[in-house]
Amino acid sequence: MTVKNFIDLFKENSILKESNCNENMSVEHISYNSRDIKNNTVFVCKGAHFKEQFLIDALQKGATCYVADKKYGVDAPCILVSDIRLALGLMANEFYGYAHKDLSLVGITGTKGKTTTAYFLKYIFDEHLKDKQSGLLSSIEVYDGVINEESTLTTPEPFELHKHFKNAVDNGLDLFTMEVSSQALKYGRVQGVEFDIGCYLNIGIDHISAVEHPDFEDYFNSKMKLFAQSKTAVINLDSDKVEDVLEAVKSTPEVITFSTIDESADVFGYNIHKMDSSTVFTVRTKSFTEEFTLSVPGLFNVSNALCAIAVCEKLGIDKDTIKAGLLKARSSGRMELYESLDKKIAVIVDYAHNKLSFENLFDSAKREYPDRQISIVFGCPGNKAIIRRQGMAEVSGLNADMIYITEDDPAEEKLEDICRVIADYIENVGAKDKYKIILDRGDAIKYAIENADEKAVILLAGKGAETHQKRGLASEPYESDAFFAKKYLNEYNERVKK
Repeated sequence: MTVKNFIDLFKENSILKESNCNENMSVEHISYNSRDIKNNTVFVCKGAHFKEQFLIDALQKGATCYVADKKYGVDAPCILVSDIRLALGLMANEFYGYAHKDLSLVGITGTKGKTTTAYFLKYIFDEHLKDKQSGLLSSIEVYDGVINEESTLTTPEPFELHKHFKNAVDNGLDLFTMEVSSQALKYGRVQGVEFDIGCYLNIGIDHISAVEHPDFEDYFNSKMKLFAQSKTAVINLDSDKVEDVLEAVKSTPEVITFSTIDESADVFGYNIHKMDSSTVFTVRTKSFTEEFTLSVPGLFNVSNALCAIAVCEKLGIDKDTIKAGLLKARSSGRMELYESLDKKIAVIVDYAHNKLSFENLFDSAKREYPDRQISIVFGCPGNKAIIRRQGMAEVSGLNADMIYITEDDPAEEKLEDICRVIADYIENVGAKDKYKIILDRGDAIKYAIENADEKAVILLAGKGAETHQKRGLASEPYESDAFFAKKYLNEYNERVKK
């Protein structure tokens, strides 16, 4: 590959402004990380925190030219473009050989449920494959046949994304599932990627801020971009704005629907009930009627399972394999249940982090534990999704018996200020005597368990399986909500024994 490949792409997409590069210059690597430079690297200048020093470092380490949307004060070959985000997607696709075209690629979007649905599919796919695994890009972890690690972004940036696709293809993976965030769709991280199946779960008010989506319309329209890149759309008929969604997918070659309400859906779920700690439900499709069981708690997860079933039917996976996969399915940090030995305290760890997921979390807790007091431990991130603070606070104020406000990735905002804003919203719904601010998240979990009522459900919301806290610009280690749940339940068990 040579620099000419990129220049021609930029010309074709009308984003090339100028270039002084030798078009025959060899390209052996592409990067926007000055710590990841090899010989003949084309370096891309991008990001809100980009500094010219990063470019200087990259050039000193072996970068031969750079791509940017403005010139920097360095003496080096440069390709100037008008749209750096589009340039990233085009470069990644070209450099990694359009590897996604050799995969059966499933993309999932929605305000809540993306990760759970992705894991449902992975368990089914792995059951189907038997002797190897399927690929996965989720907000929890990444697996591409080479890389298996904790995730840092719901949808990776283009260079990482296409590297994962290439790794998967090179290692014989075929089935590949990924979450597709609204930010990824809006800012071109999946530019040029063709999905065999695109899934729509639901929509709620989220990610509305000056640095994300300016309003709900932009958020919704960003999600709908997935279906212009999909051969088949799988749509939840129970979602808000479903008429607008169905209008948006009219140009998608095939549409498959699922529902727990509308019997006309292609995949219909009914007779949903709890059996011990499992959820049992019946599914009717065009080819079968069958009872399924989910081992994870949360009645709302049936909708996510129906989406997975619809995908698998399209891909020709038989119902017995689907049943076996769903029965085994687990999603770390999603509706993880921990109980005291006397069964009086149930702690649920869940990634719920917006108004819609909070509504579902409380609804499920009330239906599954109707005779218990419910408390919740949560916080809100700094510098983004500001609107979450109101939605999550109000839902908690109206549904919880006690609320513990704490840390959840404060980033560059002052944690005390974030907690105070949440508290004000709780007070606005008449719950001023139902909350306590405990800044340290581990301490908040400890206090919630130690002060639980005789029979209680404690919801640990927002962090899921995450093992870090974003403080300032750094990502600092955090033991995880599950760690603290088990630690302080063990202490409770020891006290009860005495």
